[in-house]
Formats: sequence, structure tokens, C-alpha cells
Amino acid sequence: MPSLRDIRTRITSVNNTGKITRAMQMISATKLRKAQNAMLAARPYSNKLFEMLSYLSSAVDRESYPLLNLRERKTVELIVLTSDKGLCGAFNTNVLKETARLIQELKADGIQLSIVAIGKKARDYFHRFGVPVRKTYIDFYKNIKYEDVQGIAQEIIDSYTNGTIDELIIIYNEFKSVMVQTPKRARLLPVEPQSAAGAGNVGDGVLDKFLFEPSEAEILNTLLPKYVENQIYRAILESRVSEEAARMIAMENANNNTKELLSKLTLQYNKARQATITTELMDIVGGAEALSQ
Repeated sequence: MPSLRDIRTRITSVNNTGKITRAMQMISATKLRKAQNAMLAARPYSNKLFEMLSYLSSAVDRESYPLLNLRERKTVELIVLTSDKGLCGAFNTNVLKETARLIQELKADGIQLSIVAIGKKARDYFHRFGVPVRKTYIDFYKNIKYEDVQGIAQEIIDSYTNGTIDELIIIYNEFKSVMVQTPKRARLLPVEPQSAAGAGNVGDGVLDKFLFEPSEAEILNTLLPKYVENQIYRAILESRVSEEAARMIAMENANNNTKELLSKLTLQYNKARQATITTELMDIVGGAEALSQ
């Protein structure tokens, strides 16, 4: 049985840990609000751009535009979004498991892989398992701006248009709610908006009446790269919000665990102290009886 000093030391240690987890929970809650506001502010533009491109892509000859044209997959590039820090529950584990499943699927089809890792956890994961990474971005989420994403998107677009890669897939945690963040994989290149098929149903009534000004090529050559940039930017915002939500919940659970553990340790300490007092009283009574004899 541990001594009273050992139990007191552990109570102090657990209490200090609880102070840290409470502070981290409050910090994550503050960061979550800011990140969520940025994500919600970006959604209307992203949704409208998605909707517009859905209609336009179904009204043009896809083979005339490299970013719309489907081709045989030989090399696929993956953008994997994780955090730079831990203590955020299963946030990183979920997205890395999804990435591992996708890598197995692609390798089974004989497809070569190229990986862009955003976040220290992704870099460390691929390094540990010997998976080559083409480029790594560390501390990328601090004060993230749209201009920072444009450089990444342009480099990838250049690789796609010159034939270095045949497909681009991004893997990240999609924010559903504070309690739920789900790993998601989305194909960004070639551009094929999900609602394009639905837009095609309107074809005879609306799409044939499109008038492009200044020209179809100029508009699409501007919108398509902008769409890729926007989708990467939105995924980064979703990932950042998901990270802070996961960390806040993880710290809340840790804080609750420290309270429960403190309660058990306090009870154990009181029992041990009571046992010690009882033993001392028994020794005193025994000594008194021995003297009386």
C-alpha cells in the first residue's frame, strides 16, 4: 500500500495536470470560435463558386480544358491535412487511417503515389513508415491566409497540366459539429463538381442559353484554378476548426478524468491516514497496558 507521502505527491501531480487541461480547454474554446467564424465566412463564396462551376462545366467541352479532362490514372498526388500538435483525441489518427486505406487501394491498382503533408503529424507518420513525401508544410495553420494557399495550388496545377500527376485527392477532417469531425477524401483534379450531373438535367432549358463574356476560355481558365485554390483553402479551414474542437473535447474529458482521479486519491488518502491513526492509537493503548502491568 502506498504511503501517505506518495499519495499526497500524486494528488498534487494530478491537481497540477487538471489546471493544465482546464487552461488548454479554455484556449481551444477561444481558438475554436475564431476558426469557426473564418470557416463560416468562407462557405458562401465556396458554395456559390461550386454551384457556378457545376453549371458551366456541364455546358462546355471538357476535353478542351486540362483541368476538366479525365485521363488514365498513373500517378496520384495526395494532400494530407493533420495538426502540428497532439492532445486532440483521435483527430490525427482518423485522417491517417483513412489515408492508409487509400494508399493501399491505389497501390493495389498499381498507381504511383506523390504525397504533400501539411502538419507535423502527417510528416512524422509518413517518415516513420518510410513513405516518400514530395513536400511538407509545418506551422502552416498559424495566421493562414488565402495567399498562402495560392502558391500550393498553383504548384499542383502546374504538375497536373504538365502530366507529372494525373489526379489530386485531398484528405482532411470535415467539421460536422463540435462533437463530430469525420475524415473525408475529395478529388480536386480533374475538376468534376459533384452536382454537375444534376446540372446536366437542366441542359435543354438553361445551359444551351449560356453566353460567355469575354469568352468561354477566359472565364473557365480563371474559374478552374480559383476553384482548386478555394477547395484547398476550405479544407484547411475545416481541418483547423476540427482540430480545435477535437482538442477542446479531449481536454474536457481529461479534466473530468482528473476530477474523478482526485476523488479516488482523496478517499484513498483518508483511508490510509485513518489506518495510520488507528495503528498509532493501538500502539499507545498497548504501551499503556504494558506499563500498567
